[in-house]
Amino acid sequence: MEQQQTSTGVWMFVAGRHLETRIFEHLRAGGFDDLTLAQGRIAARLGPDGTRLTDLAAAAQVTKQTAGFLVDQLERAGYVERRPDPTDARARLVVLAERGIRAQERAREMEAVVEAEWEAHLGPARMRELRRALLDLRALTDPWREA
Repeated sequence: MEQQQTSTGVWMFVAGRHLETRIFEHLRAGGFDDLTLAQGRIAARLGPDGTRLTDLAAAAQVTKQTAGFLVDQLERAGYVERRPDPTDARARLVVLAERGIRAQERAREMEAVVEAEWEAHLGPARMRELRRALLDLRALTDPWREA
């Protein structure tokens, strides 16, 4: 009965939180035990070529000051660095540093493990269907999606 009354969004949140928890456990076990959840959520929104702080704050739905504080912490810990934006000399990009790249690789390892577990539980066809449905929802739910 409870499952019918609980919104789809809550179930999506539960699955996402499970994935996030597993990733952070894996990161800690791999020596990245100084990374906080808030820092990880910011770092996860970095684009492959770097991201401006203003865009990072918007994507993470936090103030520019909060994003700046978290990026400062990540920079001091060696996860990110700031570089000049080649398209605008006044702007700077936040990019993953070598330590951040290693942490990202470790996070991707656990993502693959969890997705394999989900696929084993749901079956390949339902997993493909789930991914398609979530990708289709991005048009409505993710204004920061890549073009």
